[in-house]
Amino acid sequence: MAIAQPASRPANPRFSSGPCAKPPTYDLSKLAGAPLGRSHRAAVGKEKLLAAIEGTREVLGIPADYKIGIVPASDTGAVEMAMWNLLGERKVEMLAWESFGAGWVTDVVKQLKIDAEVKTADYGDIVDLATVDTDNDVVFTWNGTTSGVRVPNGDWIKDDREGLTICDATSAAFAQELPWQKLDVTTFSWQKVLGGEAAHGVIVLSPRAVERLESYTPAWPLPKIFRLTKGGKLIDGIFTGATINTPSMLAVEDYLFALDWARSVGGLEGLIGRANANANAIHAFAYANDWIENLANDPATRSNTSVCLKFTDKRIKDGASFAKAVAKRLEAEGIAYDIGAYRDAPAGLRIWCGGTVETADIEAMLPWLAWAFEAEIAAQG
Repeated sequence: MAIAQPASRPANPRFSSGPCAKPPTYDLSKLAGAPLGRSHRAAVGKEKLLAAIEGTREVLGIPADYKIGIVPASDTGAVEMAMWNLLGERKVEMLAWESFGAGWVTDVVKQLKIDAEVKTADYGDIVDLATVDTDNDVVFTWNGTTSGVRVPNGDWIKDDREGLTICDATSAAFAQELPWQKLDVTTFSWQKVLGGEAAHGVIVLSPRAVERLESYTPAWPLPKIFRLTKGGKLIDGIFTGATINTPSMLAVEDYLFALDWARSVGGLEGLIGRANANANAIHAFAYANDWIENLANDPATRSNTSVCLKFTDKRIKDGASFAKAVAKRLEAEGIAYDIGAYRDAPAGLRIWCGGTVETADIEAMLPWLAWAFEAEIAAQG
């Protein structure tokens, strides 16, 4: 017997975890002011880049004495830049509980060949932060995009620490409170919570990070695209709009639009509220249905952006195939795009809940998720 489909559909079925949904008011005509065909080093280009930097500071509440730079290669480039420039001066602790954190471990241990202390946790859990010594340099991911697990707060980071904290915050920035005084290097990409175009990263440096950059020279050679200093001094132009390499002025204009939209919904507080409402709708759905649950085991560490789910019904014969089939059904119906779990994560679904997603679309999608589950259970016999 055919299973009846829900009557309502999401207006926007884009729930990808990156690149993420554009802001609801987005239209290509909004980018008409982009200085295309102009040098990014011309006055108009520098003005746009500086506006993006200072808009980031304003919306995120970044302290005035922190440096903000737009760098190549998305969040990945920003994290690599931080590690290659800053690590090696003192002992390093690497924290990982999902695939990207594991990637940073590989780069530090196998590429930079640093004898780091590595602390890991399985998908759905987080390392014991009470065991972390922030007198060491610490590299960690604030929000695990592929696991749906986030750091609950920054209380474990000492105010009088001697080491640097290097934080990959790419799916946390603009959706979660970041304790800037606890973070020395913070990286993200605007393709995540603000739905910007991909390829550009942002790196935020505390005064302590700048001091390290100007007093320490790593033992390994640095590619030009990673260099933040020259002659032992910070290249200050990077943090006022003179980017290391040529940026896309169209992508910058897109980001400026997203920042304006963020202001229109109440800035950071409004963005956090929107993400919380989206995630809470999914959490309530999981609580109400015994065949699905959150991958994150502790409610205190559950992400409000990349919500990861796992199927728990005992009738499911092959978890990976089942989850892929459910995601395929929803995509075929135009209900939800790109919600399969990350390739290295446990079988399941990953639904983006950042502020550019409308709660009404989440709420319209969830009955379809139940429909796809029942349809797939029936199909497997």
